[in-house]
Amino acid sequence: MMRYCMPPDPNPTKPGFIPPPGSCDTHFHVFGPPEKFPFAPTRDYTPPAAPLEHYLDMLAVIGIERAVVVQPSVHGLDNSVTLDAIAKANGRLRGVGRVNDRTTRSELQELHEKGMRGVRFNLLDRPRGNIALDVFDRVAERIVEFGWSVDLHIDPKNLLEQEKRIRTLPLPVVFDHIARINPAEGLNQPAFQLLLDLLRSDRFWVKVSGADKICHRSVHSYIGLPYVEVIPYARAVIEAAPDRVIWGTDWPHSNNFVPGQTPNDGDLLDLLGEFAPDPKIRQKILVDNPAALYGFE
Repeated sequence: MMRYCMPPDPNPTKPGFIPPPGSCDTHFHVFGPPEKFPFAPTRDYTPPAAPLEHYLDMLAVIGIERAVVVQPSVHGLDNSVTLDAIAKANGRLRGVGRVNDRTTRSELQELHEKGMRGVRFNLLDRPRGNIALDVFDRVAERIVEFGWSVDLHIDPKNLLEQEKRIRTLPLPVVFDHIARINPAEGLNQPAFQLLLDLLRSDRFWVKVSGADKICHRSVHSYIGLPYVEVIPYARAVIEAAPDRVIWGTDWPHSNNFVPGQTPNDGDLLDLLGEFAPDPKIRQKILVDNPAALYGFE
C-alpha cells in the first residue's frame, strides 16, 4: 500500500541568529511537480509536490543563501528534477545525484558540468532502496576523477558492518543525518564511537541534519526547541572534526506521515545554534566547510 507524506511546514520561523553571508543548507530535495517530473513507479512512498520556488521562499525567511539539492529516491536515477533546480538558481545550488554502474563517463561528465558534486547511496536496514554493494564499489571508483564525494545515507547497523569498505573508499565520504545514530543508546554506543573515529581522518565528513529522523520526541523542550536529544551527538562530531561538519534542513522532510510532526526549518537553524554556540564554528559549518566540499566560490 502506497504511503503519502505530509507537506513541509509553510510557516518557517525566523531563527534567533543571523546566518553569516554565504551560508549553505547542504541537504534538501525537490519533488516534482509530478506532471513535469514524474515520480518513479518503484518508489516506497509518494511525497507532496515540493517545487524549488517554495524552497527558496523558505530560505529567504531563515536567511540561507546557498544550498545543495540531493536527488531523492522517489525520482530514481532520473536526475532531471535536480538538474532543473540547479539551472534555475543562478549559481546558488550544487547537486548530489543518483547514478549506477551503467552511467557512462560522458554522462558523469555532463552531470559535473551541470553542477553535480557527489552521489548519494542508501545503506539502510530496510528491504528496498539500498545500493548493491558491488555497484557501490564500481561507482565510487569511477567518480574519483571528478573530485566528487559519496553521500552515505547509512544506519548504525550498516555502519558497523561496512566499516572496512567505508575506510577503503578512495574519495570523501559524507555521513548524512549523523549516520542516523539512535540518541537513546548513548554516546558510547559502538556505531557512534566508530563515527567519531572515522572523523579523525580528513576524508570523512558528517551532516548535522535529520534530527527529526533520529529523535523520537518532537515536542519543544525547556529551551523552546524540539529534538534536543541530538545536541550532545552534534557537539561531539563538531568537536571531533570542526572543519568537516556541514548542516542541512532535509526540507521538505519526506518520510513524515504523522500530522503535527513536520519540523519547522527556523527551529532547525536555531538547533544548530545549540550545536555550535560559537559564531566562528558556525561560520565553518555554514560557510567554509560546504564551500570547500561542494566547490562554491
